[in-house]
Amino acid sequence: MKKKILIIKHVENEGPGSIGDFFRNTAWELRTVELFRGDSLPADLDEVAAVVVMGGPMNVYEEDKYPFLKEENAFIKTVVGKEIPYLGICLGSQLLAKACGAAVIKAPQKEIGWFNVALTLEAAHDPLLQEIDGPLEVFQWHEDTFVIPEGGVLLATAETCKNQAFRYGQNAYGLQFHIEITTDMIWSWVKADESLPNSVELLMGAYQRKDLLATQIKKLCDNFSILLKA
Repeated sequence: MKKKILIIKHVENEGPGSIGDFFRNTAWELRTVELFRGDSLPADLDEVAAVVVMGGPMNVYEEDKYPFLKEENAFIKTVVGKEIPYLGICLGSQLLAKACGAAVIKAPQKEIGWFNVALTLEAAHDPLLQEIDGPLEVFQWHEDTFVIPEGGVLLATAETCKNQAFRYGQNAYGLQFHIEITTDMIWSWVKADESLPNSVELLMGAYQRKDLLATQIKKLCDNFSILLKA
C-alpha cells in the first residue's frame, strides 16, 4: 500500500498547486483533508509519509470563528512530535510556529504580490533548500507573520517581513510565501478580491516567471522527497 502525503486545506481556492502536480505521479498517494467542509483529521498516522498544510484567509488565533483550528493545532503538535515531515505554506507556516510555541502576530506590512526573499547561510546546508539559488522570487499574500520558535532555524528573510521561512527539528518547515502558486490560483484569488488595484500585474508576474517558478518548485519538491525517504 502506498504511503500517503496528507494535504490539509482551509479554503476551496488554496490547494497544493504545483506541489500537488509534482507528487501526483510519484510513489506516494495524495489524500486531501478539507477542514472547511468538515473533514476530520486522521487519528492514525502510521500510513502518513508527510503532511502539507496550505494557506487560508483566517488567522491562527481565530479558533472561536474557525473551531477546526484548535483541532489542527493539536494535530500538528502530534505530527512534529512523531517527526513526520511537515511543510506549511503561508497559514500553514504560522500554524507550525504556533504549534511549536511561538507567537503569530501582525506583520509590519501586508504583503501581496511578487517579492524577493533572501536565503540565510543556514539554508545553503538545509535539506529542503540546498542547491536552490537565492534570492527567491516568490508570491506573497498575507498580513500576519510568525516568530521563530525556540530551537528553530531561520532559513529565509526579507526587508518587508523579516521571518520568511524556518525549520523546526529535523524535517518540519514553514514557508511564509506561496512557492506552490500557479496562474490559475492567482486568477481565482484575484476574482475573489476585486478591490485589488494591481490584479493584472499579479497575473502577468506569474507568466513572466513561469520557468523560474517551475525550477524552484521542482528542486524544493525533490528535496522534500528525500526527507520522505529518510
